[in-house]
Amino acid sequence: MSTQKQLKEPTILDALIPIIALVFLMGSAVYLYGGDSSYGPNQIALLLAMGIAAIIGLKNGHTWDSIEAGLVKGISMSLGACLILFAVGSLIGTWMLAGTVPTLIYYGLSLLNPTFFYAAACLVCAVVAMSIGSSWTTAATVGVALIGVATGMEMSLAITAGAVISGAYFGDKLSPLSETTNLAPAIAGTNLFEHIKYMLWTTVPSFGIAMILFVVLGFQEDTTQVSDSIAIMQETLKSYFNLEWHMLIPLLVLLTLAIKKMPAFPAIAIGALLGGVWALIFQPELVDSMLDNERSAFVQNLMVVWTALFDGVTITTPDEKLNDLLSRGGMAGMLNTVWLIICAMSFGAVLENVGLLKRIVSACLLGATTAGDMITRTILTCIGTNLITADQYISIVMPGRMYKEEFEKRGLHQLNLSRSLEDGGTITSPLIPWNTCGAYMQGVLGVLVVDYIFYAFFNLINPILAVIYAFMGIKILRLTPPKVKVVEQGI
Repeated sequence: MSTQKQLKEPTILDALIPIIALVFLMGSAVYLYGGDSSYGPNQIALLLAMGIAAIIGLKNGHTWDSIEAGLVKGISMSLGACLILFAVGSLIGTWMLAGTVPTLIYYGLSLLNPTFFYAAACLVCAVVAMSIGSSWTTAATVGVALIGVATGMEMSLAITAGAVISGAYFGDKLSPLSETTNLAPAIAGTNLFEHIKYMLWTTVPSFGIAMILFVVLGFQEDTTQVSDSIAIMQETLKSYFNLEWHMLIPLLVLLTLAIKKMPAFPAIAIGALLGGVWALIFQPELVDSMLDNERSAFVQNLMVVWTALFDGVTITTPDEKLNDLLSRGGMAGMLNTVWLIICAMSFGAVLENVGLLKRIVSACLLGATTAGDMITRTILTCIGTNLITADQYISIVMPGRMYKEEFEKRGLHQLNLSRSLEDGGTITSPLIPWNTCGAYMQGVLGVLVVDYIFYAFFNLINPILAVIYAFMGIKILRLTPPKVKVVEQGI
């Protein structure tokens, strides 16, 4: 008898035990370590919960070899994201050294009004993300600069990060260049542009509400001391960096490559290397200040740029806030984020491999009778998959495959499914600390997920509005009666 025939179907209790264990362990990590829980404790919690899931799989007849193969496959799915993270770390390091990010900060301090800063930050990120189709690239470039501007204006970094993420995901979601925006209709079996058009009904109102909230928060900021703080930071930046328009060329090159649909890893890597070249050409005084004078000038210059790529830069000025902002980057700065992603993907991979995730999703369909039920459960399943597997792509693919036939059986158009996959999967991924997107945003922006989560208004409002639409019957498309009839008659 084959091993496959000896496998026992997992019970709902089997499926819930690792989830409950993870919730308990994550809660304990936060209680014991607070804001430092993402720097090791959460990783241990994920690995312990993975071990529990593996034990249940062994009990149900799976072999360790099969579990390990699934584990390796799951981790391999995250390696593309890890490579992008490393490239982003290098890009931030060389762009700090080249003066690209400081230039964005300098002019941003001059142009952005503190009262409307949060709303403007959200809108700028939305436009950039829609143009290039990438929330990650937007956050790593414009988002990092906006965090710097917020520091100079003494604005809330948590609200700024929420505005950056809200804008970046709004633009990403509506861009035909976005991977997730192409993935969702492909899984559901719908047309890309019809999918984008249908998403407007939940996406635009959510973004509008978010913008209003950011304007309200801006009016509540005390800006009486902002002018003096801005002037001091700008003078400090000018004394340490050459700040000219051509410092922004690496950014323009990266945005052009993204628009041309070059894959993210090589595009960001090219941007990072170009930043190193720009540093040598346009920031010679800064580079010279980092030399150790024990080797030839050429070798030392090369080492400064090389170090920026793998270990970032350390800038020392009289302004401590500016030092914290500018002294960052490098691949090494992303190691903890990569560690978190690998542990999270390991847990999700084992859960999926031994059939526990499928068991949970199947249970979600019980009792679903109306369109509101189906759409709500799809969105909740996407959120749950984001929590469990820590990957937004899995949160789109798995629920999409499992619910596609059910939507057809109930006479619901597949556009309802594709929109729900984005409303629940894409949008909520940066709100979860151990999700690849949450870990990425936290690593790039330097703001903890637990700090910005309640200010990522668009990401919070969109799923809620989608559920309200579903139960009120607003813009719920159904298959035309002839199609339903053909299905019923088997013709």
